[in-house]
This record gives sequence, C-alpha cells and structure tokens, in this order.
Amino acid sequence: MRVKTWTAALTLAGTMLAALPAAAQPYPTRTIKFIVPFAAGSATDALARIVGEHASKTLGQSIIVENMAGANGNLAAQNVARAEPDGHTVLITTNTTHGANQSLMKNVPYDAINSFEPVTKLGTITLALITNPSVPAKNVQELIAHAKAKPGELTFGFGSSSSRIAGEMLKSLGGVDIQGVPYRSNPQAITDLLGGQINIIFADISTTLPQVKAGKATGLAVSTAKRSTLAPELPTMEEAGVKGYDLAAWFAAFVPAKTPKPVVDKLREALVAAVNDKTTQEKLLTAGIEAETSTPEELKAFVGTEIKKWADIVKAAGIQPE
Repeated sequence: MRVKTWTAALTLAGTMLAALPAAAQPYPTRTIKFIVPFAAGSATDALARIVGEHASKTLGQSIIVENMAGANGNLAAQNVARAEPDGHTVLITTNTTHGANQSLMKNVPYDAINSFEPVTKLGTITLALITNPSVPAKNVQELIAHAKAKPGELTFGFGSSSSRIAGEMLKSLGGVDIQGVPYRSNPQAITDLLGGQINIIFADISTTLPQVKAGKATGLAVSTAKRSTLAPELPTMEEAGVKGYDLAAWFAAFVPAKTPKPVVDKLREALVAAVNDKTTQEKLLTAGIEAETSTPEELKAFVGTEIKKWADIVKAAGIQPE
C-alpha cells in the first residue's frame, strides 16, 4: 500500500513539474541552440563554437551551433526574435544585425532593441583588406591609383554589413569607383576572391590572414585605428593614407524578448565564464577575436549607440537603404 502511495505521489510530482511554465523549471532543460547569422568558417561561427564548448559544461547541457546565413543576418535575427523566450535559442551575432542593418535596409524584420533581451558582449575583431594577387597593387595607395585608372572595373565582395561598409568607406574616403558584390557570407566571398571572380575584400582577420600567409592573397591593411597584434606587419588604413578610416566589428549574445531575467542571468554567467577562461581567450585570439564582456544593461545602451554610429557611417558613405 505504501509503495503504491509513493508511486502515485512521484507520478503526481512529475506531472506538476511538467505543467510548470518554463520560467519555473531549472534552466536549461534541453539542448541550447546558438543561431549564427553567417556560414560555417566565419569568425562569428568560430566564436560561437569556442564559447559554446565551455558554456555547455557550465550549464550542463549540450550546445549546438546552427548557421542561418542569408539576408545580411536578418534571417537568423528574425528567427531568434520569434523563438520561445526560454533561453534555449540564442543569437550569437555582430554589429551587422544590431547596428548596420538598421541603416542599410528600408525594412528590417525585427527591432534590434525591443525584439531581444541583451545578454553580454563577447568580443571584437579587426577586418583586413586583401586582394587577389592579380591586382597590381602592393599597398593601399597603389590600389587606389589602380582603381582611379580603371574606374568601375574593380570589385569588392561582402558577406556582412561590416565588410560592405568597409568597402564603401574605401570608396568614399579614397575617392574611388569600385563595385560591390553581395554574398551570403564572407567565406563564400573569399572563395571567389581566391578564384579571381572578385578583386578585393574587407573581412574578418581570422578568415583573411590565413590566405595571406599561404600566399593566396595579398594583405594590404587593417581597418582599425591600431595595428593588430596578429598581423603587426599590416598598416592601418589611416597609416596607409586613407585619413579618418577606423572600423571594427563586435560580437554579442541575445535571446528573445521577454526571456525571464533568471534565465538571462544564468546564461550570461555561463558565457562570461567561458569568455574569461584563459584557454578560451587563447582560442579566440587565434581566431582574431579579442574577448570582451558586458552587463545586459551595458549591451543595450551600446547597441543604441552603435545604431547611431553606423547610421552616420552609412550617411557619410552616401549609401542608399535597400
């Protein structure tokens, strides 16, 4: 009789637990998905996998990375914005979806601030300007001279808003006429650059530098105001004679709006622990990423500032929203 009573009690307890809302259950309760707006091989993909490996151990649940490239990151961002707000779907993204798209596009299918709960910043990365070896330029000034001699003939590929803006800034600040060619993600653009289908690209240093070291592409400069410790031989665009040129990309984690604060806090704790781990930081640096974290409040304020900053860049470059 007592066995039956205990069995009934356990069954009732299990039924009650299953009936509880997600916020009342221990988080996480199942596999977590890191949604990445770019293809495998991109810097964002590398960061998601490196950080996810450590965070999964802290959270006690597996983390899978799902690449959802397309529409300049809008596809992935919209997918996460519409997901169940329970912390099991996380957007690992960049300034493309939460800074530049708001000015580059007439219709963005999500609100960068109100459609998400910010979790934490994850890092920053430098872009590098590389060319196909067939381009007769060994430095930025030679590239500009070549572009001016052949207006409209040179092409630059871009698979993210950062890489597009970087190319547009070269056009604007360098006074050259070069044609942009869109791709779903930067790794695809780099493949075409190596094949000679496009001439130049600004892309994450983690995806460009290996091509330069292998002799498959020519490295000309980095996009930031300071030289990169990973490629100290490459000058900044400013040093190369393009005055006022300074551009960096950043990474951060977001979850759908209305995700309960305890869930956001626990996820953030795991992500911050991952980013602050020495081994993780070494892996990130190898991928060209400098680790950085923030509070959710700091990230929310930062996104607001970034939207305005990128709007100013887009306006200065004379880009019309599409």
